[in-house]
Amino acid sequence: MGGAEFLLGEFAARDPAAGLELSVGYLHERGDDRGRRRLRAAGVEPVHVPVTSLVGPGGWLRVRTHLQAAKADVLHTHLGTSDFLGGIAARSLRLPAVSTVHVMEWPRSRRNDVKVELISAARRYCMARVIAVSTPAARWLIDHRWARPRQVVTVHNGVHGAARPGAGREVRRALGLADDALVIAMLSVLREEKGHDLGIAAVAALRARFPGVQLLVVGDGEARPGLEALAATTDGLVTFAGHRDDVMDVLDAADVLLHPSRIDAFPGALLEAMAAGVPVVATAVGGIPDVVDDGRTGILVAPPPSPAALAAAVAPLLDDGAFRRRLADAGRRRFEREFSAERWVERVRDVYAAALAQR
Repeated sequence: MGGAEFLLGEFAARDPAAGLELSVGYLHERGDDRGRRRLRAAGVEPVHVPVTSLVGPGGWLRVRTHLQAAKADVLHTHLGTSDFLGGIAARSLRLPAVSTVHVMEWPRSRRNDVKVELISAARRYCMARVIAVSTPAARWLIDHRWARPRQVVTVHNGVHGAARPGAGREVRRALGLADDALVIAMLSVLREEKGHDLGIAAVAALRARFPGVQLLVVGDGEARPGLEALAATTDGLVTFAGHRDDVMDVLDAADVLLHPSRIDAFPGALLEAMAAGVPVVATAVGGIPDVVDDGRTGILVAPPPSPAALAAAVAPLLDDGAFRRRLADAGRRRFEREFSAERWVERVRDVYAAALAQR
């Protein structure tokens, strides 16, 4: 489960308060049921709309039939195939459509480049609004012709973020982390662009100065085998916790959140850390500077990130508990002002209203 699926569950839990009624159709069956479980917990039963490929026969007609049955006022698509098929189907029904783009890159190959151009053309032609999740993401969308300038609106994501003070003690006990250990957490899907290899090297470099430091890696993904092999050379420095649904409990067990991404549009993990009162060290790439106010709510490291630079940024936080608390308190206040799920859903509702008015 990636960030888009996680955020959809957060949205579903908050939409009734904003005067919205949500239905969800999804195009691809996967073995991972976490996204569906999150929606069901929010009272939304997701409906499978089977699609075999981007341009396969009948795909957009099945999506069109689903939209007619749902009797929607607005279609909101997430991720490329949904943008393409949903946009075309919505236009044929004169149904206002909105897309959220969650990325600032794509795997480059001839096949993917053609696919991206098709999706981008559908987005430019069919969408009333295209939501960028950060200011840099908005510029990127326009520069790469993923959307037209007049379509693009920036809406920062939000999360529920209920802090769980005290819950971290049980998490530490269950994971074998000492109560007095300095715990640096990384929270994201395990993919190459998230920089877990850099995080492991950076924390290893800190061990000489902070002998009790531990790196807690939360999440799962395709890069896990390689990262476990790398961690095996660090003599117990790294604990892999896998995917966890109790993220706020886990963050209560952490002293610092490290997020050394090579690219990231708008990582929800930073919002969760701020909500939990955990100071953040992150790379100043993509939309991260929209989240972290350098030196006030966290520390930013200039790209490209290196283990030495990351270790130098983390060390003052490990060395000074009062400094950690100042950044954490400021981060929590900023989260409450700008990044709560309630504010996010209200802003998205305004986008829906604009799309309806444009029709």
